Amino acid sequence: MSLPFRKIVVPLDGSVLAEQALPHAETVAQQAQAELVLFRVVPYITEEIVSVDALPLDWQSLEVEQQRMVNDATNYLQEIALRLSTQGMQVHTVVEVGHAADRIVDYATAHDVDLIVMCTHGRTGVQRWLMGSVAGKVTGSAPCPVLLVRARH
Repeated sequence: MSLPFRKIVVPLDGSVLAEQALPHAETVAQQAQAELVLFRVVPYITEEIVSVDALPLDWQSLEVEQQRMVNDATNYLQEIALRLSTQGMQVHTVVEVGHAADRIVDYATAHDVDLIVMCTHGRTGVQRWLMGSVAGKVTGSAPCPVLLVRARH
């Protein structure tokens, strides 16, 4: 009996914690014979600047830095995809720029994603209030089921 999943998205942020979702996604993808989409969202470079007033803005340098971040994210995902594809899995990579939860939900909606598998970092209290919860936002807005994996620290 195959599972009803054809396309599974795995959002990764480059952390070891986020990668803990991979074994779960691999298992479901293998059982369902589904395509895995490794998905990385690079934040807008301007959001990485702590104080715009303290820095002279050189938009060309910012664009170069933004592209470097996208290239790094692409290389990171391609390394994981290569490992998974040697196991016979159908794997694609996608890198987008923006707000993580928004980009994940928008991609899932636009590309008929059947399942999102992601880690929750387990933030609580003030840290969660300050940083928000990408997993919580995705779960509340996704057009498909979301499998949350509690990361082990």
